[in-house]
Amino acid sequence: MGEPSTAKFPQEVIDEYAALGVDLPALFSAGNLGSRMGIQIIEASPERVVATMPVEGNTQPYGLLHGGASAVLAETIGSIGAMLHGGSSKIAVGVDLNCTHHRGVRSGLVTGVATPLHRGRSTATYDIVITDEQDRRVCSARLTCMVRDVRPGDADGVRTS
Repeated sequence: MGEPSTAKFPQEVIDEYAALGVDLPALFSAGNLGSRMGIQIIEASPERVVATMPVEGNTQPYGLLHGGASAVLAETIGSIGAMLHGGSSKIAVGVDLNCTHHRGVRSGLVTGVATPLHRGRSTATYDIVITDEQDRRVCSARLTCMVRDVRPGDADGVRTS
């Protein structure tokens, strides 16, 4: 954990953010909650975001994957999709997250896949499916983000190149 992400962002998206002085892959590395939880972004575009997260270190007292950890994974990847949909002149802010937990997981990795349900000018909604290593559904989530213009101070604390 803490290393820069190896996410596969479309090159034109990386270039767009780099022109603004933002190292896009670094947004998903050390210093944020997702990094501390071991979330690794595998693939990212407005159409599909894929990430993994270890169960170890993200469990509740019974040794099962914590529902809040699934919620963090869901909000992280849904927000990335919404951010990429909005482009570099917009910011995505989560306004509604719904998670249904289907089964417990005690070990291994879970994988989250976020796909858009709606991508508009002011909101974006993503469907997120989290599965275990046997491809069994662990959690179903839906995230809606407000997509608004970047304002002064929005990038405070964001790592730049």
